[in-house]
Amino acid sequence: MNDRLDSSDKVVASIDRAMNTLCLARAAARVIPARVIGSPLQRRGYADAVSDKIQLTLALPHQSIFKSTDVVQVNIPAESGEMGVLANHVPSIEQLRPGLIEIIEESGGSKQFFLSGGFAIVQPGSQLSINAVEGFPLEEFSAEAVRSQITEAQKIAGGSGGEQDVAEAKIELEVLESLQAALK
Repeated sequence: MNDRLDSSDKVVASIDRAMNTLCLARAAARVIPARVIGSPLQRRGYADAVSDKIQLTLALPHQSIFKSTDVVQVNIPAESGEMGVLANHVPSIEQLRPGLIEIIEESGGSKQFFLSGGFAIVQPGSQLSINAVEGFPLEEFSAEAVRSQITEAQKIAGGSGGEQDVAEAKIELEVLESLQAALK
């Protein structure tokens, strides 16, 4: 039990250090003259649309599904909510929750992938990088197999296993329920 508390304390301390660094960076950005850090931040207006395409890179540890491919729109399951990314989107970093990403191609067709989570990074110049641990085309999943796995995970999450088994089953259940919703 003490090991968990020590580990938890380390995580909290790490988060505190990160937040302090962020606060320091924000304070420094306010007081450093613009000529020292480069041009001031540019704001996007409604008439600034230059290109109507996004360069998408979708990478998994073992393969790149898309590599600098021009697409029209990408819909992602961000932790903050569902999000559509178009050309000239405001730069941001979004944590992804398990869910469906939809890629709308230039031809008008779309491709759907289920990701177990990850990060999406929108950069200036209409570039979007999505990094995930696991991702599969939606059509590779069977609704019946997902229902069966949900039933099994629910049994374990209900307490029919060790503490670690229960924790893992709850995570698995979250992913499987997201997948089940995407298959409907």
